[in-house]
Parts: sequence; structure tokens; C-alpha cells
Amino acid sequence: MRPGAVHWQKLWSIVAALPMLLNGCGTNKTVLEEIVEQVYPIALNTDLSIHNRDGAVLVYGSDGNELRVRSAKKAYSRERLSQIAVDVSTTPGAVSVTAKFPPQPKWAFSDHSGTVDCTIVVPATASITALDLNSGEVLLDSMRGREVFCFISCLRYSLCACCCPLNCRSRPGSKPSCAKSECAHGKIANDFNNVASFQSSSARYMNIDQVINGGGSATIQIRLGRGNIKIAEANP
Repeated sequence: MRPGAVHWQKLWSIVAALPMLLNGCGTNKTVLEEIVEQVYPIALNTDLSIHNRDGAVLVYGSDGNELRVRSAKKAYSRERLSQIAVDVSTTPGAVSVTAKFPPQPKWAFSDHSGTVDCTIVVPATASITALDLNSGEVLLDSMRGREVFCFISCLRYSLCACCCPLNCRSRPGSKPSCAKSECAHGKIANDFNNVASFQSSSARYMNIDQVINGGGSATIQIRLGRGNIKIAEANP
């Protein structure tokens, strides 16, 4: 066989194998989903901490005395889906909800997929002492505990309709491009560039709208019906 023919035979073997390699990346594959629901009795003034890597965190306050967690896990492969878990730990006065993911593979064509959307219903008087999200969306509704403390990296959207102080911090090294905060009844405090909040005579909300650190890929949007908002820069 001629040297040129050997070269083209090897090249054709590589091209023929590409579909199988790309299939490992999740290309042209259906997203698999698994939903798990958990219910626990808790105290009305429980401290709640939430930890998620990628997905959505939706928290609703209720008049009941129980914790309801509905977790929607999504991935491209059944193996990857089975490696994702949502751990709920309860102790007297404290509850934690943690989405656990397998380590990200180092090989470029491995399956890196996996998100968790957590819908959490807790007593409205519970306090969110930690909401740690690497990338995703946050919704807080009808909470009136002592505080809500968020620690985020890349937030696509955030909506808050609560009656408790909100403290939102960016993760070290992250670069949110814009912080938009609105508050109907309360105060807004901001650590970035000392930009003052303002309220026009025709506006319904006090608000801050500014670019942070020269811009980036994420936008933080916060709306609060009643209470206070504080946006703090990590390691100022």
C-alpha cells in the first residue's frame, strides 16, 4: 500500500470515530430528568441553608411548619443523572439542602452535563442564612425571617418579593456585569463604587442600576416588596 493511501486510511478512521466522540459530549442527546420530593417537619423559625452548583433555587414562604423540597435533576446520560443527589439535613433549629454533583471530568469529550432545579417551601418566618449558587437563577417569595444571605458567582436572574433584609454577595473572582435592585418599602445599600440609590417622583420603587467591575457575563436583578437590600462586594 502506498504511503499516501495509509495516510488517508488513518484520517478516515479518525473522521469515522468523531460521531461517537461527540456523542460523549451530549451532542444530539435528549435531556433526561428525574424529580424527587421530600417533606420534613421543622420549626417556624428554622435557619435554612441552600447549596447548589448549577440550576435554579426557588424558595417560597408558607404558613405551615414543614419543609418541602422538590428537586428536578437533569443530565444527558443516565449514568450522569444517577451521580447527582440532593441531600437534606435537619437538626433542631437548622436545615440544609445541598445539591451534590460528581467531579467534572477532565477529558474534553466526557459528559459534563448536570443541573438541579430546587423548589423549596418553608415557613415564611424561617431565615435563609446561606444561599450558595455557582450559576443559575434565584426566586425568593413571601419570606419574612431575620435575613436572606446570598453568595453567588454567575446569576442569570434573581427576583425577591420578601419582607426581610437581603444581603447579596458575589463570589470572589466572579464578574457580574450589572446589578439592578428595586425596593418598594425599605432601603438599598450598595458597596460598589458608592453609587447612591434613587427614587423619582413617579417611580414605585427605590432602585440601583449600574455596571460592576467593567462588565461581565452575569446580571443580578433583585426586586423587594418590603424590607432592606444590601449588595456587598466580596473582599472589598
